[in-house]
Amino acid sequence: METRTLGTTRGGQGLTVSVQGLGCMGMSQSYGEADEASSIATLHRALELGVTFWDTANVYGATGAGGFGANETLLARVLAEHRDEVTLATKMGIGGIDVTAPATSARRFTLSAKPDEVRRRCDESLARLGTDRIDLYYLHRVDPETPIEESIGAMAGLVEAGKVRHVGVSEVTADELERAHATHPVTALQSEWSLWTRGLEADVVPTARRLGIGLVPFSPLGRGFLTGALAGHTFAEGDVRGTLARFTGDNRSANEALVDEVAEVARAQDALPGQVALAWVHAQGPDVVPIPGTKRVAYLEQNVGALDVSLTDDELSRLDALADRVAGPR
Repeated sequence: METRTLGTTRGGQGLTVSVQGLGCMGMSQSYGEADEASSIATLHRALELGVTFWDTANVYGATGAGGFGANETLLARVLAEHRDEVTLATKMGIGGIDVTAPATSARRFTLSAKPDEVRRRCDESLARLGTDRIDLYYLHRVDPETPIEESIGAMAGLVEAGKVRHVGVSEVTADELERAHATHPVTALQSEWSLWTRGLEADVVPTARRLGIGLVPFSPLGRGFLTGALAGHTFAEGDVRGTLARFTGDNRSANEALVDEVAEVARAQDALPGQVALAWVHAQGPDVVPIPGTKRVAYLEQNVGALDVSLTDDELSRLDALADRVAGPR
């Protein structure tokens, strides 16, 4: 497995990670029932394949049966014997989720990143993960009641204490990224970025690159839609995708036509649609490390296969053009 380095602002000492990571959220929430046996097998297979950049958060599990912190606790079962093999990322800033609120409502998230909360949440994550350090600690969402400088300042204190190696931010604006980085060097920005979600390219990506901040796209497969595997699929209870605009009604039909075009490129490449969608993300630059998520070994292996796909300039242009035809907000 090749590596890429996130961040160039810490005296030349960025964070070196596997060129593709593993998003672990779906192992505990959002995409149907959890399957711990399958998830544990997937984590072990990831180690075998060299996919050692693992991404979790303290809130992952809050909407599932396991509850707040469930995903970190799950990962701890594998980290107990393999901690030094894994580059571990987790997050804080979302204090909880109101599961009675609509899945698409921003009001379902309780945001809190006051300095005392930042420090407390870090200690809780360390305990659940069974480790003494977090390699990359993200501010999951900006707390509207707390200046970002205060939240990042508290995270800087965690770096000084040796509990955190690198600071990251997630889903911030270009201005917020500037302000965060001015407070303490930011190593990585995590945001949604894929063939059908391109909003950060206008301002956020150029700002990150000017500041030397690495880019970690989540949902690079469009929550599975871009793989083509969801065509005609009925979402089970507990699968949040059944509530999202792009996955329902006329929007879904229109977006499936886009996936058909991805599939055409895939056939020319003797690859799968999802591998082409991931290859497009990888092609966005050497500072980009996507973290496709899965709880199945077969899908993990398919995702790793994307690293063998080399898209032509014409194919990249064709895929770029699909963004203008996406139906429904993300």
